[in-house]
Amino acid sequence: MEKNLLRLILITILNIAIATALISCSSENDNSQSAEESPQEQTSTETSSVSDPVDGDWLIYHLSAEPATLNPITATDAYEGTVNNGKIYETLIERNNETLELEPLLAESWEVSEDKLKYTFKIREGIKWHDGAPFTSEDVVFSYKTIMNPKVDSPQLRSYFQEIRDVKALDELRVEFTYARPYFLALEFCGGMPIVPKHIFDNGDFNTNPAGRDPIGTGPYKFVKWSTGREIVIEKNADYWGEKPKLDKVIFKIITDQTVAFQVLKRKDLDVSGLTPIQWERQTSSPAFKESFDKLSYFTPNYSYIGWNSKRPFFADKQVRTAMTHLVNRELILDKILYNLGAIVTNPFYINSPEYDKSIKPLDYNPAKAEELLKEAGWVDHDGDGIRDKDGVKFAFEFLIPGGSETGEKIATILKEELDNMGIQMDIRKTEWAVFTARLNERNFDAVTLAWSMGVESDPYQIWSSTQAESGSNFIGFKNEEADKLIEEARTEFDRDKRKKLYTRFAEIVHNEQPYTFLYCRKSTVAVNKRFENVVVYPLGIDPVEWHVPLPLQVYSE
Repeated sequence: MEKNLLRLILITILNIAIATALISCSSENDNSQSAEESPQEQTSTETSSVSDPVDGDWLIYHLSAEPATLNPITATDAYEGTVNNGKIYETLIERNNETLELEPLLAESWEVSEDKLKYTFKIREGIKWHDGAPFTSEDVVFSYKTIMNPKVDSPQLRSYFQEIRDVKALDELRVEFTYARPYFLALEFCGGMPIVPKHIFDNGDFNTNPAGRDPIGTGPYKFVKWSTGREIVIEKNADYWGEKPKLDKVIFKIITDQTVAFQVLKRKDLDVSGLTPIQWERQTSSPAFKESFDKLSYFTPNYSYIGWNSKRPFFADKQVRTAMTHLVNRELILDKILYNLGAIVTNPFYINSPEYDKSIKPLDYNPAKAEELLKEAGWVDHDGDGIRDKDGVKFAFEFLIPGGSETGEKIATILKEELDNMGIQMDIRKTEWAVFTARLNERNFDAVTLAWSMGVESDPYQIWSSTQAESGSNFIGFKNEEADKLIEEARTEFDRDKRKKLYTRFAEIVHNEQPYTFLYCRKSTVAVNKRFENVVVYPLGIDPVEWHVPLPLQVYSE
């Protein structure tokens, strides 16, 4: 499971199946179909464990895109976290798999001042980095200062820590965070901050440090190798300070084509892989597949969307963005592409959380209404060439999707057909993941389909604050003064009910502006080889670090 407590994680629509199985999520369910209400192959009360745990064997894990880096401070996608968090790198605190309560990890305890401005952590004695160097409070201070360094490529993290006034080492094993003002997620954020070894990263350019491809952490697994385009290998840390995992090695096989990955899975050359909806529904029902694999299906906090770049002349107008939403047949997408493995959403909170506003209903699929809005906005075919235009600008744009995203490509194809009928030219542009994320960060796109995976509690700042429009995760350039004020006020409100009221108004603004066409919250659909035991579906998803294989069923050895 993803142990990172901080980031809203960027994932492709295709990869929600496995990525969100590894990312912190919510246990509250008060809306629509919840994890408890939906059918699952396994639940948090059912495990496959039938024997006492023994050491040995490997886990071969499908990674559907290659991380740009394994540096947890500069990384922006889910794939780095799949490899790193909870395995190679660790944080001061973590959330309990079952209760979702914050509990000690690298820190054995913490204290919070009465005014909620000081957070003091006591680090466990004897923890070492994988190269044998001691882990101390100076590593924590260094990591914070690095994140806040404007020369470091970590704008997505800096937004979380801008309210911190000071971080200092009180001694080798005590570190104190001081906030300028109270923040309702302060404990989770400072306790969940990515921590890297100072003695490794303190020299040269942090952004290009070789440790980005050769990470050194404190966790239960140590990095072994990274073969570009093929695999990333980690192995059990024999000197781990805590409870050691049972599996000797985890191999992340990089296979960007989901159809190819599925064939490799059926050959049993993969042990864990996300399943596309059609694979889940139609291609995994054979006796041979059921004999070898368990299928896990469950909701985790995520939503998929189409983002419209507001800096483009056509998408700068909310009438046009609203028209585009009216041209997206979400019911058709959910039925024909996802086989109803999800629920349509309308606002930027997890559909099963208290923050999600159930009163906001999705705009209907309505081409006639869309055409009316486009005409009102001045987008008509003035020159008779079949393409709408305004002020000499053709309504022609690129729809950016990551290569290998089968679901994203199907959505794009459906939308393209609608737009062709509406006199709008849309070209589908597929790129490999590193190029894709670079174009997002550079704001070099017209429209994009993606997904966000969220934490236990939501802070919309990273995605929706206007301060994040140039270098943060507000890729589409959403700017609204009232929304900014609501986001800021919510950050200092510790009463969840009062915070929810602020978020209700914020969600109304987003719905009115339609910067995203919200699509759906998709269920995670995963296949796991049956030889693994203690495979549990928690509110946070699955946690392969807990798994083991009975001796007679073990396949791999050194």
